[in-house]
Amino acid sequence: MASSDDTNVGYKVHIDRALCTSCGLCEAFCPVNVFEMNDGPQAVRPEDCWGCETCAGQCPVHAIRIEASPAAKAAFEEREVAAPLDPEIKARYREWAQVLTDVLGLRWHPVAISLVKAGDPLPDVPMPEERLRFCQSLMAARRGRSLMMPANRHACPDGTSILGLTPMPEKLASGELYILFHKLDSVEAAKRMVHERPCLPPRTVDATVVTPLSDAACEAEVVAIVAQPEQIMWLSMATSYYTGHRHDFHASGYNAQCVETTLLPMTTGEINISFGCYGCRASSDVGDDCMMMGIPVSLMPQVVKGLKELGKKAIPQSRDKIYLPPF
Repeated sequence: MASSDDTNVGYKVHIDRALCTSCGLCEAFCPVNVFEMNDGPQAVRPEDCWGCETCAGQCPVHAIRIEASPAAKAAFEEREVAAPLDPEIKARYREWAQVLTDVLGLRWHPVAISLVKAGDPLPDVPMPEERLRFCQSLMAARRGRSLMMPANRHACPDGTSILGLTPMPEKLASGELYILFHKLDSVEAAKRMVHERPCLPPRTVDATVVTPLSDAACEAEVVAIVAQPEQIMWLSMATSYYTGHRHDFHASGYNAQCVETTLLPMTTGEINISFGCYGCRASSDVGDDCMMMGIPVSLMPQVVKGLKELGKKAIPQSRDKIYLPPF
């Protein structure tokens, strides 16, 4: 399994000494302890760099630049390639995507999310040259891209460890980094937040795969929708159309795409919503008017069937504002 210390995907840390004030924020904020203060910051462990650019983002004088290696060695070159997705499943996914898009009026592609378990064959999906955050890959997939990312393509140590690709860095496990970002009031609050979120065992997943649902390359585990609140409302109602069930959503503003949109639906078998999180909104193009929903694939037939029924009358009448008094 490739990781930050056994891959040829490298990063160079450039520090502009003319600008640097030796404030120490790069050392404090680096999740994987690349820096030490020694007559100013020194990148003493550049081989551990994840390319997350947290240091550069926190530097008040913009003295740090992270440079990715010009070419990244393909991970798992000798790994077995998975068989193409069964045509019947592919056709089913395309139908689902069409219903979601047409009935809801979605602007973006519904996204198929899969986690490649350790040792499993790899689907035929391209890998990016540089590291991306999982949320960035998901946002790219809603625009039509297909991406497979082993650990050495992930830029966010938090999301990567949550999804079972790597162990969790101590600064994240302890809650220290959340305090530095002023996201929580105390270490105790940070530890509780970390404790309450699901997390897959490290090294149990070899890669994350995101594709447009209409062009899936392997069986999906979760379908992610990035949409406006009104569209997410109809998805929630579609899931309850035949049961009347009220949902218990788990959303906190922390670890949005990795936990709330992906892992919670995957582990609970229930839909879940997310409002996004600090990292997702700071590092991707998701709009301020958007939120997200993760739907386990096992529930998709129920969601699509209910959505079709709602689309016959309830949705068009609501959007026509039939109860609005005339002016």
